[in-house]
Amino acid sequence: MTIVAGVDGSDSALDAVRMAALEALWRDRPLRIVHAFLWPEMRIPLGPSSEGPPDGGLRHDAERILAQAQAVAHDTAPSVKMTAELITGSAVPVLLRAAQDADLVALGDRGLGGFTGLLVGSVAVQLAAHSPVPVLVAKNYRGSLGSVVVGVDGSPHSITALAHAFEEADFRHSPLVAVHTWTGPASTAPGDMLPLVYDLDAVQREEELVLGEALAGFGEQFPDVSVQERVLQGGAAHTLITLSSEAQLVVVGTRGRGGFVGLMLGSVSHQVLHHTHCPVLIIPRKA
Repeated sequence: MTIVAGVDGSDSALDAVRMAALEALWRDRPLRIVHAFLWPEMRIPLGPSSEGPPDGGLRHDAERILAQAQAVAHDTAPSVKMTAELITGSAVPVLLRAAQDADLVALGDRGLGGFTGLLVGSVAVQLAAHSPVPVLVAKNYRGSLGSVVVGVDGSPHSITALAHAFEEADFRHSPLVAVHTWTGPASTAPGDMLPLVYDLDAVQREEELVLGEALAGFGEQFPDVSVQERVLQGGAAHTLITLSSEAQLVVVGTRGRGGFVGLMLGSVSHQVLHHTHCPVLIIPRKA
């Protein structure tokens, strides 16, 4: 199993390489740097122009992208074994194939292509929605400053995200902020009649129990991780985005309790991916 970093020559992709190299070091995995090379499928010349320098051309440009990424990875984690591959195809299919043999895939939030107005590029959104393994999106990367923040709603999938968050906090020697939000009494079964008036303190205590039950057992497994429990009234996405301004990583599941079953990426993870102030790790259901 490898740690995969997708690169395209952008600064954001190089941040993803730095993060992927550290993940490979912490997990004792080889690093696989991948550049998707679409041009052969379009049947256009790949070599240097007859009127240009001998080191020009699309293929040489792609090879320079890989060489730069390797140099960044080596500077970040010199002991990590790494490979660099130029793979024919568009970015999303290439990275999804690479993910089949990976523990994690890292990439930048926006590449060199696409529309400037987009908050997060289409490749990052599609990969986060469809990857079989966790996807690390290197957005607003600023190193090891801050805590690891994780959203917990009590669902089985959020417990999986919580486990990954504990692991990341342990790797990084950073505190973990476990966040559970609520907006009113939760429905526990179809047809529940919820009260129009309710006791805020009682609901707060009930929601604190939800977070406490989710955290049970992790303290023994990760004794060195300092945990801050935050149970807050408000929207989950807004709360996580606010807390991300002082975090080094936010961890979310692809989908929680709510939303439409057919959606691959839930509204909370989608909003966090677009608006977070730090890198985000998105955990698929089967991770």
